[in-house]
Amino acid sequence: MTIAFNPDSIRPDLAANFIGGRKILGAGAVFDVVRPSDGALLAPLHCAAMDQMSQAAEDAAAAQKSSGWGRMDPRARARILHRWADAIDADRAVLAPLEAVGSTRTLAEILAWDLPYTAECIRFFAEFADKHGGEVGATADDRFGFTANEPYGVVGAIAPWNLPLVMAAWKLGPALAAGNAVVLKPSELTPFSVVRLAELAVAAGVPAGIFNVVQGMGHDIGDGLVRAEQVSKVSFTGSTATGRAIMSACAATGPKPCTLELGGKSPQIIFADADMDKACAIVARAITLNAGQVCVAGSRLLVEAGVADEVTERIAALFRAHRLGETWADGTTMGPIVSEKQLAGIDAIVQTARAEGGEAITGGARIERAGTFYEPTLIAGLSADATAVQSEIFGPVLTVQSFADEDEAYALANGTRYGLAAGVHTQNLSRAIRATRALEAGTVWVNRYGRSDDFILPTGGFKQSGLGKDLGREAYLASCKSKTVLIGL
Repeated sequence: MTIAFNPDSIRPDLAANFIGGRKILGAGAVFDVVRPSDGALLAPLHCAAMDQMSQAAEDAAAAQKSSGWGRMDPRARARILHRWADAIDADRAVLAPLEAVGSTRTLAEILAWDLPYTAECIRFFAEFADKHGGEVGATADDRFGFTANEPYGVVGAIAPWNLPLVMAAWKLGPALAAGNAVVLKPSELTPFSVVRLAELAVAAGVPAGIFNVVQGMGHDIGDGLVRAEQVSKVSFTGSTATGRAIMSACAATGPKPCTLELGGKSPQIIFADADMDKACAIVARAITLNAGQVCVAGSRLLVEAGVADEVTERIAALFRAHRLGETWADGTTMGPIVSEKQLAGIDAIVQTARAEGGEAITGGARIERAGTFYEPTLIAGLSADATAVQSEIFGPVLTVQSFADEDEAYALANGTRYGLAAGVHTQNLSRAIRATRALEAGTVWVNRYGRSDDFILPTGGFKQSGLGKDLGREAYLASCKSKTVLIGL
């Protein structure tokens, strides 16, 4: 599908909150949303005031009860969600430009992957609505026992800026399929596409008030949402530091269950027997996808010593071949960094790497042009405790280290506080299985890296990379509370 559009023609009415089935201009702070591709003002965002955020939580709780959303025939709920997914597919001419102009995602990627994935994610979880109702227990003949899954009521969801629609779908799909209402706070950097998503949901038959959007900063609106009395479950994707704060707030005001998908510093291990063409292409893609602004970005390359020089040269060449440009421009293969602040943080770590003895094999600097662009960067010569090796950079920066044997590879791979994902490249099946057991990561990919459409498999991290799971049956069940019933006969 080809879409021609004017990046200056985005609907200004979407710079709003969506509460109780309608757009509401925020009465809080006004935040200028800037297009990362060229630095131009996209639109002023009118954030919610605290009383509007509270109203959204109250409306969600009231709608969840009055609409019967959680009590209706589960198949009827599934049909509504399927209609919503169909509406997302049909609305690409509106959603794709809206997402591309305001985010770091290229139009080509959004059309080919983000929007189909978003719609299919909703469909996938819709099918759980009438297929996971609980279990009958093995009891004595004089009693009958079972467990019943029930919605929590209101789920407070906080989504990041890196893949706005996809990350929203991760949270909305399981929560709504299970019968909950949702109050979603998107990032203030990418606030508009989810408002359109909410419009489409109501048009498809999701009752007004079941899906609400509140705009604002994390330290006030996000914190207020987590602490709201009506919110019974929290789902968050973002930094480890913010995840700690959210977990603390859930404990203080609940306790409330929370799902936290947090930071990562994911290793990719290349053994000498790997298919080098395939492995190098995968490694390069895993750190330049969305300019490295992905939680599972493969940001640490660990390569067997005998092939380290070859691999480094191959990946440096792949980095140099990227064409950076506006997200809506034809031929762009890597988009911008989301903001000046994020770009400055990336560059600060790269310059620290140089000071700590690292060498930028390629890249290592901001691109001097309109917008916020950073060169794909490959850094060698760093120790295992170097800042760039240990810190989540969230940009197109890959460190490379070599190892002598499997034990050293796994020690290096596990040598950070994170445990979100890992990649292994080898044609030795036994080694691949050993690696999956040795690596301290919530997801391990072998001879591939990243998700496609495998919704059935859960994702989530170990150590300081998070708590709980998104996607899969686990995400649906995490949107339900389990009730035990025992009946005497």
